[in-house]
Amino acid sequence: MRNLLFVVLFSSSFTVLAQTDYNRLYSNAKDLYKQGKYNLAMESFKPLVIYDQNNPYSEYASFYYAVSAYNQGYKAVAKDAFNQIKKQNSRWDKINEVNFWLAKIHFDNGDYFQGLKTLQAIEDKKFEKDISALKAQAVSKITDVETLRMMQEEYGKDEIIGKQFAEVLAKNVTSAEDKKLLESLINKYNLKRSEYLPEAPKTFHKDRYAVAVLFPFNVSSLDPTPSKKRNQILLDYYEGVKLAVDTLNRQGVNISLRAYDTERNTDRIKRLLATDELKNTDLIFGPFYPEENKIVQEFSIANRVNTVHPFSNSTDMIENNPHAYLFQPSSENLGRKSAEFLAGRTRRKSCMIFYGVGKKDSVLAANFAAKATEKGLRVVLKKKVPREDVGKILDILATPTEFDEFKYPTQFTLKKDSIGGIYVASDDALIYAKVVSSIETRGDSIRVIGSENWIDDNTIDLEKYQTLHITLTAPNFADPSKPKYIDFFNKFTRRYGRTPSAFARMGFESMMLFGKQLKENGVFFQEGLSKSGNIPGYLTEGFNYEYSRDNSLIPFISFDQGRFKVVEKK
Repeated sequence: MRNLLFVVLFSSSFTVLAQTDYNRLYSNAKDLYKQGKYNLAMESFKPLVIYDQNNPYSEYASFYYAVSAYNQGYKAVAKDAFNQIKKQNSRWDKINEVNFWLAKIHFDNGDYFQGLKTLQAIEDKKFEKDISALKAQAVSKITDVETLRMMQEEYGKDEIIGKQFAEVLAKNVTSAEDKKLLESLINKYNLKRSEYLPEAPKTFHKDRYAVAVLFPFNVSSLDPTPSKKRNQILLDYYEGVKLAVDTLNRQGVNISLRAYDTERNTDRIKRLLATDELKNTDLIFGPFYPEENKIVQEFSIANRVNTVHPFSNSTDMIENNPHAYLFQPSSENLGRKSAEFLAGRTRRKSCMIFYGVGKKDSVLAANFAAKATEKGLRVVLKKKVPREDVGKILDILATPTEFDEFKYPTQFTLKKDSIGGIYVASDDALIYAKVVSSIETRGDSIRVIGSENWIDDNTIDLEKYQTLHITLTAPNFADPSKPKYIDFFNKFTRRYGRTPSAFARMGFESMMLFGKQLKENGVFFQEGLSKSGNIPGYLTEGFNYEYSRDNSLIPFISFDQGRFKVVEKK
């Protein structure tokens, strides 16, 4: 009896001791967690995760182990741990927090639909504020129209999703259907119309229009010799503008042209913009540098002065300013139209994309990929290529596997004629030259799509454009055989004593386009321009601003019989 009592007392003491050990272990682990020592906390929570009837901390240890893993950057470990909690005890009192963390991980991984689905499982109203904040943060990162379109269709009552869809769609309106949809989103979610469909004031006409060119000419530092200057492209552009003003004045379009030297100095720009002369200007070409843009755009909105960016492809330069235009097509449009072109020109419905590390390249590649998928093309590779990794392009495209008797490659790891085309979303000569070299080695029929900027670089021999099926997006292409081009060429050479550069042509063409818009549609030409559809260019193939504030008419050119020719306009 005495021995039995000893056993009972020993067993009870052991149970208390074990319970106390669990308390101590959990308390120590929780202290490490609170101190942000997540690696040590993970190790301390680990022995407490295992289920034991004497361990009341199994679920809590699992939960904090998962959160610690997340904070250490081990998202896959955290995801597995949270899912294990749900599997073992779906009715645990902290299950809403588990679902919240799982949704966060899904969003971090780009699994937006799974994240939204997981949030729906949280029924506790106390989480509403946190859910809204998490959802807003995640959805704000989505810039793909089609993803948001599907999301809005599934979660049509969700204002956060609806607002983000409206914001992204507002920057990508390319059809009457898009505009109608945007109108419906604005009405459905009671959004401020002017933030999504900014409109210019009612227009009016003048006898004479004031046009300003706002560039860093740096006149005080210009060398007076006829040698090429550091800012020659700006000087060329301005000379083209001046020649266009003369042409417009002869046609009855009265333009008063003014040039302002910003000297690449933001304080000077602010002083210039504070003058009544610029406040009463009808149109500004510029600025040139991105860091100057915010100041000019604020001025443009406040004073209702239209601005045109001659060289940029970035919609960041115009954002939601109804008075701002890109003379060039946006990177979004270039990418989408290139995909449409390839989809209509190849029987093999697969393609590759190579692009550089810059933002413009990424935007081009992303929009090409989205539109290609929409058009039924399969993107088998989308490869970002830092300059130090350009050799990998050759590895991907031209690693031989079979040779003929003369040791020339006859087959490659990427089988000959296995894909329809390659889109090179970069003007980096190291990247596109390596793609072209690889295609030349292959000797097959893969179509390459690039940019007209490649021509000016002279990295690729002209005959290769013809033999290798290279097509270029060319919004600034001007056919030198056309009478209007010959007339412009002769006038420019007589006036300035040299042949016009591409930038001089750009200056002439942009002034001709917007000068005629001022004449036909008045100071606020926005509505008239948007209703004009395709507008013939004076030198180029033309323009279209029907649903956007960048030129959405993009010619595609190829080299044939000794000269570049337009093969299609999209």
